[in-house]
Amino acid sequence: MLDHSYRTGSYSLAGLAKAYLRRLSALWRSSSFDLLWIEKECLPWLPYFVEAAFLSNVPYVLDYDDAVFHNYDLHKNAALRSFFRDRLDLLMAKASLVVVGNQYLAERARSAGAPSVHVVPTAIDLERYPLPPVGARNIRPEAPRIIWIGSPGSAYYLDILTRPLQQLARKYKFVFSLVGVPHDIPCVNTEYIPWTEATEVDSISRGYIGVMPLLDTPWERGKCGYKLIQYMACGLPVVATPVGTNCELVENGFNGFFANTCEDWASALEHLLTQPDLRVRMGVAGRALFEQKYCIQVTGPKLVALFKKVSKAN
Repeated sequence: MLDHSYRTGSYSLAGLAKAYLRRLSALWRSSSFDLLWIEKECLPWLPYFVEAAFLSNVPYVLDYDDAVFHNYDLHKNAALRSFFRDRLDLLMAKASLVVVGNQYLAERARSAGAPSVHVVPTAIDLERYPLPPVGARNIRPEAPRIIWIGSPGSAYYLDILTRPLQQLARKYKFVFSLVGVPHDIPCVNTEYIPWTEATEVDSISRGYIGVMPLLDTPWERGKCGYKLIQYMACGLPVVATPVGTNCELVENGFNGFFANTCEDWASALEHLLTQPDLRVRMGVAGRALFEQKYCIQVTGPKLVALFKKVSKAN
């Protein structure tokens, strides 16, 4: 189903039907478990009471790395907005534990009445991201690559980069590499790299600079910086919009740069395109932050301890 979404930008009805049936089957057996760990929600767009009925006999943990509650309370359709706006708040209020990736999400969970809320940063597996050789990118006989990784649903953020990249392309040779989404920017040398789980680390590692442009809306404030963590794990300096968890991940001028305006983006990218030593220093700093705080080897034991506290087996 994910492959279909990447190819077409949407989900097939048949795929969705099968996914709901699998989920319902799993929920039917849920009372035999000590604890359920739920990413976001079990049955999106069904009334709260349907999901609650399945969850009444087992403690459950809700895990959020996106502000998915805004799918409901900010929906453009007034009727849907009214009917579903409290759906996730009600689920959070009954959860044994709500785990979130940043403070924006934590504030929502607390306001919903969740009895236990913990911020655990989004993390990735250190073993999948081997330590990059320091400075290796700067001796390659090729144009520097600026990397963006994403899905069709986030491709509209690339519009933020159109003007600054066009400005830079008039002065410098570089490649704008897009992992996961084909996207053409006139007068900019772009390349499309298909996304697969097996190749994503290698695809990012080919880059020199990682970028994460965002808008500043309630949805983006709930984002947890996954792209930036991947870039830093691969030893890349980063340029990002200072929204949500990006503000915690990036120390401006140390492991990357913040950019709000077209001029900010052009200036930050120019610094990194033209200063190999700066890229190395910032890349090393980002990798160190990843190892200290944003890998599952650090966050995993914390999650296990939290889960044990709320499990039926405790």
